Amino acid sequence: MLAKSGNVKFEKKSVSKSPNKNKLKYLTDEIAEHVFMISALLGVACLFIIIGFVFYKGLKPFIFEHYSFTEFLFGNEWVPSIGVFGISPMIVASIVGTLGALFIGVPIGVLTAVYIAELAPKKVAKIISPAVELLAGIPSVLYGIFGVVVIVPVIQSVFNAPKGQTLLAVIVVLSIMVLPTIVSVSETAIRAVPKVYKEGSLALGASKIETVFKVVIPAAKSGILSAIVLGLGRALGETMAIILVAGNSTILPTSLLDSVRPLTTNIALEMGYAYGTHQDMLFAAGVVLFVFILMLNLILNKISNKVVK
Repeated sequence: MLAKSGNVKFEKKSVSKSPNKNKLKYLTDEIAEHVFMISALLGVACLFIIIGFVFYKGLKPFIFEHYSFTEFLFGNEWVPSIGVFGISPMIVASIVGTLGALFIGVPIGVLTAVYIAELAPKKVAKIISPAVELLAGIPSVLYGIFGVVVIVPVIQSVFNAPKGQTLLAVIVVLSIMVLPTIVSVSETAIRAVPKVYKEGSLALGASKIETVFKVVIPAAKSGILSAIVLGLGRALGETMAIILVAGNSTILPTSLLDSVRPLTTNIALEMGYAYGTHQDMLFAAGVVLFVFILMLNLILNKISNKVVK
């Protein structure tokens, strides 16, 4: 009886302690959940605040001051001193520069990723992979300095151009800058392809190169397209490096050897001293850039989803 009563007392004590522990656990979980939720909402709030501010400033001239959005978008002249704001040459420079960089950077980046993930010996891969990743850590301005010191003089001498700061220099610099993003993301996608796919292809008599191009790359299409999207965003949003090699001309380019001024460069160059309508028009250029990047991302994401299906 004493033993039983002792056991009963012990059980009562343990039962009395467990509710407090459970309450503490629930309280801790609830606090952690709220902290995570606040952090997520803070990030989203910052995004909407920035977008709202940029759109408010950028659309103000067209809503309250009755400027023509068509003339702003398709006009060929940018002369803020007389109130002429046309960003057509800058849009063309941004589009051509970005597409040219992807045209050069995507094949090189994907082939590099294939070599690191599938073909290179482990010792070689351990050297190349960190070297490519280090490219992503180089500040943008250093890419611009490299372009001014190396790429610009080469273009000037090879093409006998009066000025080496051209659209071609922009394309070359951007193609180098997008490589780390494309290589790293593509490499991850290629390594994620199941070994069964490769083993099945090799068992059917395909060579290693045939397996890479007919099995591995098609299976990793979704990840490679994601790499292209990220590279596109990097190229389209780049500013500091392009300021040094673009030449900063607001005339509509008709050749790769013309000096240009992309949208990001125009905003960075003039925002420091702009005020009034001039400043609002720079924000409007930012709105156009934002919408352009958003549209391209949506298109590429749809393509990527179709490839996955």
